[in-house]
Amino acid sequence: MTTDHLPRTRIALAANIAKSILSKKNDLLTYWNTSAPVKHFYVDGLLTDAEVAAVHQLFPAKDQLIKRNTLREKKQVGVALEKYHPLVSELLMAFQQSEVVDAVSEITGIKNMIPDPSLYASGLSRMEHHDFLNPHLDNSNDGNAENYRVINLLFYITPNWKIENGGNLELWDEKVKTQKTIHAKFNRLVIMATDDKSWHSVSKVIVDDARCCLSNYYFASNPIGNHDYFHATTFKGRPNEIIRGLLLTLDGVLRNNIRKIFRKGIFKSQHRRDT
Repeated sequence: MTTDHLPRTRIALAANIAKSILSKKNDLLTYWNTSAPVKHFYVDGLLTDAEVAAVHQLFPAKDQLIKRNTLREKKQVGVALEKYHPLVSELLMAFQQSEVVDAVSEITGIKNMIPDPSLYASGLSRMEHHDFLNPHLDNSNDGNAENYRVINLLFYITPNWKIENGGNLELWDEKVKTQKTIHAKFNRLVIMATDDKSWHSVSKVIVDDARCCLSNYYFASNPIGNHDYFHATTFKGRPNEIIRGLLLTLDGVLRNNIRKIFRKGIFKSQHRRDT
C-alpha cells in the first residue's frame, strides 16, 4: 500500500508505534494469552515522552468537543480532525495505518483486521472532574453494520496521571461483578478485545484535571470466537448502582430492539467522520 499521499509525520509515528509494539512481542504474546477478564495487553513508553507531552499540550479544549452527559456516561469526544492541531490529528490517525494494524495482529492473532478512518465512536476523549463511563459493551459492528468490532486501542497522554485520580480503564467479568483496573498512565497504549463479553468502563475522575486519550477501533469480517451476535452499545450499572442499573438495563433493551429494526441506526452519528 502506497503512503505517498500521507503526511510524513503520520508515517513516522505509525512506524515508531509498530516498532515499539513488536519490540516487546514475546512478552506481549504471553500477557495477551493469559489476560483476564477481558483479553488485553498494554505498552508503556510507546513514543518518546516529549512527543506525547507535545500532543497533550495541543489537545483541544472541551468546547471544541462533543459533550456526552447521560446516565451512561459523562465525557467529551471529538472526530473533527480539521479543527485540531495537525500533530494531534496525525497521531490519532497513525493508529489506523497498516503497519500498526499488522503489529497488533501479530500479538492478538486476529487476522485480516480492518482499520476505520471514519473513527466511528472513537477519536479524541477528554474526561474532567466527575466525568465517568459506566460498564458497557461497545456496539458490535461498524457504522455500516457490515463488519465486527474486534479491537479497541486506547492511548493515554496526560502527563503525571496518577491511578488515584480516577479516569482509569476497568475490565469486568461477564456478570459485571468484579473488575480489573488498568491505570490510564501517561504514554501507555492499552489494546483490548471487543466482543459480546468485553464489559469495560472508566472510573470517575476525582481530581480537577483532564484525562486525555486517543481512541481507535479495528474491525473484521468475522467476530472474535466466530459466533454471530449483534447489539447496540449496551450499558449496565456498577454493582452498587441498583436504580441506575435498572434504568440502564431498560435503556439497553430499548436500544437493542431499535437497532434490530434499524441496523445502521435511525440518525446519522455525530461521532463519525465522512470518508
